[in-house]
Amino acid sequence: MTGSAVRRLTVAQALVEFLAHQYTERDGQRHRLINATWGIFGHGNVAGLGQALLESGPDTMPYLQGRNEQAMVHAAVGYARQNNRLAAQAVTTSIGPGATNLVTGAALATVNRLPVLLLPGDTFATRPADPVLQQLEVPYAGDISVNDALRPVSRYFDRVMRPEALIPAALQAVRVLADPAETGAVTLALPQDVQAEAFDWPEEFFADRVWHVRRPAPGAAEVAAAARTVRAARRPLIVAGGGVHHSEAEEALRALVDATGIPVASTQAGKGSLRYDHPADIGGIGHTGTAVADDLARTTDLVIGVGTRYSDFTTASATLFADPAVRFLNLNITPFDAHKLGATTVVADARAALEALTAELAGHRVDETYEAEYRTGKTAWERRVDAAYAAGDETARPSQTQVLGALDAVVGDEDVVINAAGSLPGDLHKLWRARSPRQYHLEYGYSCMGYEIPGAIGVRLAAPDRPVWALVGDGTYLMMPTEIVTAVQEGININVVLLQNHGYASIGGLSETTGAERFGTAYRFRAADGQYTGDPLPVDLAANAASLGMDVLRAESVGGLRAALAEARASDRPTCVYVETETADTVSGAPEAQAWWDVPVAQTATRPAAVKAREDYDRQAAARRRHL
Repeated sequence: MTGSAVRRLTVAQALVEFLAHQYTERDGQRHRLINATWGIFGHGNVAGLGQALLESGPDTMPYLQGRNEQAMVHAAVGYARQNNRLAAQAVTTSIGPGATNLVTGAALATVNRLPVLLLPGDTFATRPADPVLQQLEVPYAGDISVNDALRPVSRYFDRVMRPEALIPAALQAVRVLADPAETGAVTLALPQDVQAEAFDWPEEFFADRVWHVRRPAPGAAEVAAAARTVRAARRPLIVAGGGVHHSEAEEALRALVDATGIPVASTQAGKGSLRYDHPADIGGIGHTGTAVADDLARTTDLVIGVGTRYSDFTTASATLFADPAVRFLNLNITPFDAHKLGATTVVADARAALEALTAELAGHRVDETYEAEYRTGKTAWERRVDAAYAAGDETARPSQTQVLGALDAVVGDEDVVINAAGSLPGDLHKLWRARSPRQYHLEYGYSCMGYEIPGAIGVRLAAPDRPVWALVGDGTYLMMPTEIVTAVQEGININVVLLQNHGYASIGGLSETTGAERFGTAYRFRAADGQYTGDPLPVDLAANAASLGMDVLRAESVGGLRAALAEARASDRPTCVYVETETADTVSGAPEAQAWWDVPVAQTATRPAAVKAREDYDRQAAARRRHL
């Protein structure tokens, strides 16, 4: 390294210093890319990255102490999503179980196209002792470790076997993190001996580096073809996905809709792209969608997908878009998603594409009878929301939808509501009235139980002035309550709404419809026949949350719940509102599914429930089609 200034640091110290000088820039706004590092230390990273974080200090790289490695990734993902993918966090673990605990979180990040940097320790590169503690021995390959489990769930993976290899690996890692078309989990596996090895680093490696987050503009020919397609459609329908939010394209979407009158249905990730009371917002689409959105989807002749990847929930397992002549027009920054369903494509940033399409469609508007139709349907659905939220008896135990109604009455436009799994996502997608682009935070790409509480911590770190609500059922809570301790330790003021319904309510309902008769889904003692149909388990989850340091408010009625939610929102401490809803088989109270979801049912069975379920399945599956 002669001829230029160098700095002698360990690999871990150099990586921390490098990350502190990485920035993103979009639309003239600069953001620090890696704002903090979460970590749990073991022998695989304590003397490397642990020492480096200590030596660098919090001004260079803030450190956050976690309790579960998967949860740390969830927190980092929540942080990145709240920051529109322009800022992210890193997660470091030891080797062995600490590293493999990252896999679920990494899959969640990559499925949702959200950036997180994973820095697991790894076994010795020099192999002075073989095997070391927690090493997976693979008889046919000496260069495999448990970290290789992260390869299929990472958008970029590298193992840094020599100090000088860090330079290209780190640059590639940051490139992927900052690329809106490539981003997801990025893994740099760091052998524990290499972390502690010193090297003479060129000073240029530590210079401020700004990664321009591109807004690729659409080609003129693409936009012209897209506009012709829209003008030819009688009943166009926009499906807004998460890309609308990531691109900060909400205003561009509203401008297009105001000019053309095209209605907007939203995926879980895209909900809030239009405010709920905009006349063209018709709510969620697909299996958990609204009646008005799904009715329009069945008759539309043009689906305009904006920033969506068309999951099976959105398409009702390829049964929803039923018009024989239906065509697709996809605006997406990734060609992989843009070309789905045989679509006409505009491969570009969502905001740039929407602005260009709006200009090209100047003077075009859908027929006024079509506008009147969907507005009438929207009004009818809002009455169903009112009914689901309404509480006839303020002293009664609430249903799950009444819990949402109570929360709706308390939150403001600035609040963020977080959920991921169970029966709540369906109710929220159908019923929640999103008032701002970032209020509705559903992780439904991976629908990971346990995401909500750490995800809320990440959101609160990204937006410390916004009230944040983690909505969890008892099944989800029992998966991962550990980061409550982190929230208490760091004074991260999140609110947890904990619903006790004594089982896996969502899967219980699915089990019933697929002929499995709610088998294994209730949290109850075994009955005489060996099934879990006895009394509910005497588990006090409110006491558990209190034991982890949260303030806990118990709500036993609708009126009490509303008061408890208001108190939690006004509190400056992490607070849990505990409410026992109806039992798992009557938990929801929301309108039934407005579209199908393909969950295969046993082809042969002796139990009548399964036989009937298979008949229903065959009838629904007959409507599946391939859009080519």
